[in-house]
Amino acid sequence: MKSDTANQSSGYNTTFWLDSEPAIAFDSLKQNTHTEVLVIGGGISGLTTAYKLLRAGKQVIVVEDGNIGSGESGRTTAHLTCALDDRYSSFEEMFCKEHSKLIAESHMEAIRFIENTVKLEKIDCHFKTVDGYLFLHPTDKAENLSKEYEATKNAGLITSMTSNIPGIVLPEGQQAIQFSQQAQFHVMKYLNGLGQAITKMGGRIFTQTKVTDIDKWGAKANGFAVLADQIVVATNSPINDIVTMHTKQAAYRTYVVAGKVAKGNLPYALWWDTGDQNSKWITLPYHYVRLEEYDDQYDLLIVGGEDHKTGQADDEGIPEEDRYSRLEEWARKHFPGIESVEYRWSGQVLEPVDSLAFIGKNPGDDNIYIITGDSGNGMTHGTLGAIIITDLITGVVNRYEKIYDPSRITLKTATDFVHENKNVAAQYLDWFRPGDIKEAEALRAGDGGIVSTGLTKTAVYRDEQQQLHAFSAVCPHLGCIVQWNADEKSFDCPCHGSRFTCDGKVINGPATSDLKPIPIKD
Repeated sequence: MKSDTANQSSGYNTTFWLDSEPAIAFDSLKQNTHTEVLVIGGGISGLTTAYKLLRAGKQVIVVEDGNIGSGESGRTTAHLTCALDDRYSSFEEMFCKEHSKLIAESHMEAIRFIENTVKLEKIDCHFKTVDGYLFLHPTDKAENLSKEYEATKNAGLITSMTSNIPGIVLPEGQQAIQFSQQAQFHVMKYLNGLGQAITKMGGRIFTQTKVTDIDKWGAKANGFAVLADQIVVATNSPINDIVTMHTKQAAYRTYVVAGKVAKGNLPYALWWDTGDQNSKWITLPYHYVRLEEYDDQYDLLIVGGEDHKTGQADDEGIPEEDRYSRLEEWARKHFPGIESVEYRWSGQVLEPVDSLAFIGKNPGDDNIYIITGDSGNGMTHGTLGAIIITDLITGVVNRYEKIYDPSRITLKTATDFVHENKNVAAQYLDWFRPGDIKEAEALRAGDGGIVSTGLTKTAVYRDEQQQLHAFSAVCPHLGCIVQWNADEKSFDCPCHGSRFTCDGKVINGPATSDLKPIPIKD
């Protein structure tokens, strides 16, 4: 294995994680092979699953189309928390108090698993146990915070209500729920450590190995057959499913800025607000903040938020590239000690309609498993996915498996389900709308857009050498018209979140093939 200095990633903007800890690259697959378990995806879900299965005595191959952590795991903010995005008061209403308690326990178990693995494998990844603080967004009501506090106690979590919220500037008397025994780490250092542990146990990892077909016998990867008894699809968005799972979850873009603060000025902690209650998005986007080691003089304050549905930023009149300035403004208001902003990046989050990840057998399959629907808690959901999948494959009963079963139906979320899928249906009207640019010739270097000629939609991009590139703007997944993302220099599908580079190459599923190139006439 070798360090990948190119830091290949599913995003155009470099993250702190990949910049400070280059992804490990392994050899690509170059021949037919076979294994007991094939794990597709080299992020936290896939690597943790491989690690767990190897410790259980299974033979495992991992394939990754980029390098370790080059997908969404390398674009996270790496909070390790049981303070989930979608609130325990909501879980009580959607499920019941007993289920809410199991949900809390499952995420605490994931945090403990990571902590124990760090110790066992001696992974130097800046793991820290910290407190987390959930405080009100200005649009939210105090009674909702009280309601959530009561729900966290019902769930058995170690929480307290406090007005002593360290580090952040908030209105006088502002209260927060303090979550004890939360954690944080450097995600790429952890993933590289897992990769090394996997190979030491005899696991095989193939990077730069793209899967194009999956069935009950295994998969096609780089054109070669990988035969397997069990297949685990851990690719953030499941690439083995055309429709079913994609009606149950929606893809959102989320944004991050990271700025230097003098060491000692802020405590290591996690901070979150309760989200914009007036947002047009069902997910009620919120701000999430943490501190990370940077150098001898500075720490790095990592601030996330400004979410929107993938490919639909303009529905709020706020282009992707403008989200960073809004986020920085919020960060400086609440953490005035920020000096220079060193990093800006975005990532993709899959939001299930009932707020819980989908972990288990893919609906309709006997030996194909999925881990998807991270809902902004990818580090714990991904780790939990590995725990549940390993038990399913090895025949151990897991008390969480029914809660996260991908076949589950949650009737109390029917309204949200209809709303999200009506939003998807509305995107097909783009077939009849004009493109965002009139003619490709008007494009400047480094810019792209969609050109309409009748019902023909063309995605065009002009590179830095002034050469024009053109592709069909029709997403090969289910035929939506992609949209240009000027921040990530990508074409994004507003229906199910597939994303393509400015060269038309697929970088996010569910699409498994590239945009179709269109010859340009001289």
